[in-house]
Amino acid sequence: MTDTDYFKTFCKISKAFGTTLKKGEILEIILQSAIDTMGGKAACIFLNTDDPEEDVFVPVAQKGLSENYLHAAPMNARKIVDNILKGGYLAIRDAASDERAENHAAKKAEGIASMLVVPIMVRNKAIGVLSLYTATPRDFSEEEAAFLGALAEQGGMAIQNSRLFERINKNSDLFYEMSSSINSSLDIKKIMHIMSASICEAFGMKGVSIRLYNPESDTMDLMASYGLSEKFLNKGPVSPETSENVAQILEGETIYIRDVATDPRVHYGEEAKNEGIKSMLCIPIMSREEVIGEMRLCSGVEREFSEDVIRLVEALADQGGIAIQNASMYLMLQEDKKDLEKEVWSHRQWF
Repeated sequence: MTDTDYFKTFCKISKAFGTTLKKGEILEIILQSAIDTMGGKAACIFLNTDDPEEDVFVPVAQKGLSENYLHAAPMNARKIVDNILKGGYLAIRDAASDERAENHAAKKAEGIASMLVVPIMVRNKAIGVLSLYTATPRDFSEEEAAFLGALAEQGGMAIQNSRLFERINKNSDLFYEMSSSINSSLDIKKIMHIMSASICEAFGMKGVSIRLYNPESDTMDLMASYGLSEKFLNKGPVSPETSENVAQILEGETIYIRDVATDPRVHYGEEAKNEGIKSMLCIPIMSREEVIGEMRLCSGVEREFSEDVIRLVEALADQGGIAIQNASMYLMLQEDKKDLEKEVWSHRQWF
């Protein structure tokens, strides 16, 4: 291939990426371009999973490979990325025996002779790899590796944009579904159970707890939880005096704690560590611009929370605050109704 051919391919790819946000179509463009331009037998894209606990890349799209090959074990993400990043790419002449490659028997059975693997990078972080396979042994040139790397880089940006688009749609659907569930009841306990369980499952948390502020005792009293042990939940009082982050919560601030074992704002760090909690997101529950409680999302792995996820959880907490306030007002009306009925009945006794 000449530089002109590579340039024409990139012009075609850039134009195609600008016409779609559908991830499937983007992956198809990347694969077909790699095979056509470099004369490969097949190509496959492996991407990281949504589960931060899994350190693997799984196949998400392929061309020229059989189902049997794709059902082999997924790539070990850290191992393959470390090998690639050492030189910017991984070129293997004999894919059926080279120790840097995985699943030797599957590659041999598939008729794969050589392979070229490059990382798919987004913001200096590998989110996956692009693999090109050939049917005959081949020594890849620096130019070929550079082209495939540039293709993967372009594809990475397009994939990230597609993921963002999908996440926005998913978050919108999630907000609608959970808001409907939260506002479907006037039972305060049921509302808080729905909040804790649904948010825990939706965001892949280890556990979620909800506490309401008691101004008389100046404490956050546990009202609902999901996924957390009784021992951890009963660890001790949660108040502005015992925890710096509670004071911040009462000021209406959202608190993100990346490492609960070392963050000085966490009062019960040892208990959290024993519970298997690595990171936490603490969200104030608001009602009429006043903090009435807090919701804590506890992660079993150290993780970052994207800005859109934080905003979504804050919005759900606000919905929960409104629902709790409405339920409280309903209970007050019920009590007032009972008092009124008693008063009317007592007046009837006079006649």
